[in-house]
Amino acid sequence: MATSTHRLPSADRELKNHRIELRVAPSAKLVIQRAMAVSGLTAGDLAYEGARRVLDEHERMVLQGADREAFLAALMDPPAPTAKLVAALRRHRDAISG
Repeated sequence: MATSTHRLPSADRELKNHRIELRVAPSAKLVIQRAMAVSGLTAGDLAYEGARRVLDEHERMVLQGADREAFLAALMDPPAPTAKLVAALRRHRDAISG
């Protein structure tokens, strides 16, 4: 059985005293057990890694093709602020300073 040298930095520093119980299909249990066997990680570590991956994907936006080009063009030559944007910024400045 291969073991992984990859460790979870924040999980290693925290006391592991919380539990999560899951009901899974037999096939899901087998997949989790195989992943534990090949990675050397615990089921909790695998759950943490999976959750981190989901959050990373949710927080990151990947633009392709025309969307990427439009974004880069707006960065390189941004449009002038509209009157509504200027008014909103003034209201915000007034709200936080007053």
